[in-house]
Amino acid sequence: MCWFFGEGFMKRLFLFVGLIAWGSGALASRVERPNILWITSEDNNVNWVGCYGNEWVETPHIDGLAAEGFRYTEVYANAPVCAPSRSTWITGMYAVTMGTQPMRSRNVIPHDVIPYYPDLLRSVGYYVGNDNKTDYNIGGREDQSCWDNPTEVNWERLKEQEPFFQVVNFYESHESRTQGDLVDIEHVAMETRLRAYHPDVPEIRQNYAKYHDAVKRMDRRVGEALAALEASGMADRTIVIYTSDHGGVLPRSKRYLYNTGLHCPLIIRIPERYHSFWPMDAPGGVVDRLVSFVDMPKTWLSLAGIEVPTYYQGRTFLGDEQEPEAAYHYAFRGRMDERFDCARAVHNKQFLLVRNYMPYVPWVQHLAYQWKIPAMRAWEAHVQAGKATPIQARPFSAKAVSEELYDMKADPDSVYNLIDDPAYATIAAELRLALKTWQLEVVDTGLIPESERTRMAADANLTIYEWAADAERYPLERLLDAADMALAQEIKNRAVLRQLCGSEYLGERYWGSVGLFLIKDDSIAELLLTDESHEVRAMAAWTLIQNGREKEGLSALRMLIEKDSYALLMVLNILDWMGEAAQSLQDGLAEKEFEADADLQKMQRYLLHKWN
Repeated sequence: MCWFFGEGFMKRLFLFVGLIAWGSGALASRVERPNILWITSEDNNVNWVGCYGNEWVETPHIDGLAAEGFRYTEVYANAPVCAPSRSTWITGMYAVTMGTQPMRSRNVIPHDVIPYYPDLLRSVGYYVGNDNKTDYNIGGREDQSCWDNPTEVNWERLKEQEPFFQVVNFYESHESRTQGDLVDIEHVAMETRLRAYHPDVPEIRQNYAKYHDAVKRMDRRVGEALAALEASGMADRTIVIYTSDHGGVLPRSKRYLYNTGLHCPLIIRIPERYHSFWPMDAPGGVVDRLVSFVDMPKTWLSLAGIEVPTYYQGRTFLGDEQEPEAAYHYAFRGRMDERFDCARAVHNKQFLLVRNYMPYVPWVQHLAYQWKIPAMRAWEAHVQAGKATPIQARPFSAKAVSEELYDMKADPDSVYNLIDDPAYATIAAELRLALKTWQLEVVDTGLIPESERTRMAADANLTIYEWAADAERYPLERLLDAADMALAQEIKNRAVLRQLCGSEYLGERYWGSVGLFLIKDDSIAELLLTDESHEVRAMAAWTLIQNGREKEGLSALRMLIEKDSYALLMVLNILDWMGEAAQSLQDGLAEKEFEADADLQKMQRYLLHKWN
């Protein structure tokens, strides 16, 4: 059944009628709405584009667009990976507000409350097309349903349907283009600058060159789209936008909350007839305004003359309705396919603060998809052979630190953590406060584990978005305080952490168990093995094991595996993080069949291969 006519039909009907009335009255004085062509590429940060300073790659079409438009230099994704980033784009809301931050998931949102931005464009007469990427990471609605044409762009039809909003996405720069054999490479491997954390070995240099080839092909496709627009005769009334969908792409960029994972190109060409939208007097200039991805849908709607919904969380950064520049950019990461991590980031134009909510896991974890990249395997082999420098080896060890602070201007590779330097205490405190304030404002749903928020929202018959909005169900301020206590990793907090483990609220018990693990306190761990929460049980079991009480801890983990715990993926991750002791569970794990869960299959294969 079509999502529109299913459960909640009347609410959606009233919403639809309201959108029509709303759209028809929005900026009625606007004589002509612009066409908008949004060109997106995949996975490339600014470092891979010629006009942003890469002297080893040829991107003449993107560079030419910059010469005719406005090149933004301080643009950042809110998530360093595709689906959560696009979830933020399509709704104008941070994925962490909706619970759509895990990569990948299909968590439902209340679609009768949160329409997609193409719905709003359609309500005022725009024809909307998407060639050919959705991946919105949202359940309860087909991704293609918001588009008039969700397939290949038809330029002649667009001419008949003006005004139009057309997305054209190019895969040529996707991470998959770094995989495979390192053969038939055009670019010279020695002509590049390796990141400080990458060893200087042939496979890594060749992988850089291979990706330069991919970016060159992507640029060619951008040129084809621009040529098609020109040939259609619509260029003089079409705003052209180019950006990537997040940063990347070689190891420790995509998926990571550093410059290389977040810093993206953005170029906007605005025809003369819409010169009132120009951010400066003439095209060809550079704009250093801080822009977040969450700002983009709000800005596109504003350029189209649409009254933007009040729940949109970004800022309009261009056009007649431009808002003041934000002081900070915020970013997040959660689970990436089969591997767990949880971190948040905030930065201004110079300093980046990363808050690690799982400091006991490595920065770089074995991820089946990422290990298809030759450079990833070469880097790992270099570390395992004992040839790596401390900077090159560090990402493969447990973080240990709850916070990281980097000077992005002096240290663009984010390898020198300044968090313990007294000279930077003031900026660290400023960013720390800004991050916590933002988490409270947007209702960050990530302060309890994914399996628990999914279960608790389902038990309440609510979406995660609705469940977390209820402060009694999800007391976020208390959870942030509990997390701060745990992540301080201080023995003096032992009594408070034990009290948290006795809380009536699951989330506080979870953070209590994490805090006791981090200070190696197993005094109440055995009691926690019977907690309602399987996440708490798993942390308690690991605490026992790290304190030499392997029999009790392994028995608890074995039971969670045998009983197909709802937190089973986390349990399998813990088996990897805890080291050799986990091998005694090998036979039981080998007997399990995970036919319906690809992530469990990946972890099972990896662990069995590792142990053998």
